[in-house]
Amino acid sequence: MLRPLCVDDPSGGTQTAWVEAGRATRGQERQLTTQRFDHDAVVVGGGPAGLAAASWLARHRRSVILLDGGPPRSGPTEATHGYLGSDPIDPTELLDRARTELAAYPTATRRECRATAARMEGPGRFVVTIDDGVELAARRLVLATGVTDELPPVAGIEDHYGADAFHCTTCDGYEARDRRVVVLGWGAQVAGVALELFDWAQVVTIVTAGQRFEGDDRHRRALDRHGVALVEHKAAELVGPRHGLEGVRLDDGEWIPCDLVFFSVAHHPQTDLARQLGCELTGEGCLTVDDECRTSVDGVYGAGDVTPGIQLVQLAAAKGTIAGVTCALSLNGEPRLTSAPTPAPDPAAELP
Repeated sequence: MLRPLCVDDPSGGTQTAWVEAGRATRGQERQLTTQRFDHDAVVVGGGPAGLAAASWLARHRRSVILLDGGPPRSGPTEATHGYLGSDPIDPTELLDRARTELAAYPTATRRECRATAARMEGPGRFVVTIDDGVELAARRLVLATGVTDELPPVAGIEDHYGADAFHCTTCDGYEARDRRVVVLGWGAQVAGVALELFDWAQVVTIVTAGQRFEGDDRHRRALDRHGVALVEHKAAELVGPRHGLEGVRLDDGEWIPCDLVFFSVAHHPQTDLARQLGCELTGEGCLTVDDECRTSVDGVYGAGDVTPGIQLVQLAAAKGTIAGVTCALSLNGEPRLTSAPTPAPDPAAELP
């Protein structure tokens, strides 16, 4: 039988060590333990969604720990656009500001680590294991785990990514105004990407990286009507230095002049923890949430790019705000289990 041994946690929560009762002295217990740190909430993901969720939990004076596994999706990107009051802004600067602001809240902790597992031990009791083996126990869990983008198999794409090669037309299409653009990809969706770019671009060409274009005759006719060339050859490399893209060289030696590249291959929602917890996913593999960012598992919330919808920094931060506030309010009426102040009464119970 396991019993808890509680000791002080310098981060502000309660550290609980679990030992087998009757089998060890107190000194021996410390050697046999698996460390646990109790919090009101664990937020997994250190991007805009996770930082916003943790900040609002902290503003409600909840004990919250943010697990920042990095690097962020925006890591290669040099500028984030359209963020109200900060257009443009270096995404690294944006995240650094948010981390500094979060650190000012006494009930918030940020830890640079990766969450490797999550489980539910009962109603309102979740345990997250991090990569050094420590277990973090909490009454609520916010998943802001984001997505991973798949780059096209073209030499030089990593050198240009975030400067003159992009994956999001909404985010970076304005920078393509009156310019020549190549779209890399072979799925049917690249037809829509190419047509959307005519909000800005002068010339658009699709290069399928050697794959057969997966669109049907309807897609091909639409591309032809709007003068989008469809090149079903392998793109060997991007020509030119970062910020000085000159074109895309094909494997037969020919090349297509261009100023910018957009690509649409695939992105993969990071839902391993959600699957472990039994959370419902959409057909596209995103984390299903309601309007208040609640998942199908009571006590688990989702925010940011891992959830369905348009993927923008602004919206990730907004969803994180909703998740953080909803999560904090859900604790109202519950007894204090951490070093944070006692939650407020639950108005629904007090004012029936």
